[in-house]
Amino acid sequence: MQGILRKAAPVALIAGPALAQEQAAEAVGAAVGGVIGLVIVIVVGAVIGWLASMVVKGGGSGIVTNVLYGIGGSLLAGYLPPLLGIPLGAVGGIIAAIVGAIVLILIVRALHRSA
Repeated sequence: MQGILRKAAPVALIAGPALAQEQAAEAVGAAVGGVIGLVIVIVVGAVIGWLASMVVKGGGSGIVTNVLYGIGGSLLAGYLPPLLGIPLGAVGGIIAAIVGAIVLILIVRALHRSA
């Protein structure tokens, strides 16, 4: 048993720093990927929110509100159709996100009018 431990100890010392570097690189890669994903969500949300606000005429909502409408519409489009059994492709997903943002804008406006 001691012979196995003597042979394994140098391997563990050599593999330790290499394994730590690999794990650090994976963590940094995941963080960068998360930031890039967040930027993509914000940009796509802004475009979808802007398109939805162009369809629904009225006062300008502003860039932040458009982003929120776009992200909300994308979430609605991402969860509702699959729950109903409606398959969406890439183009169908974009159209559904715009429709979801339009519905969200109409709901928010109806709530503001009633308040």
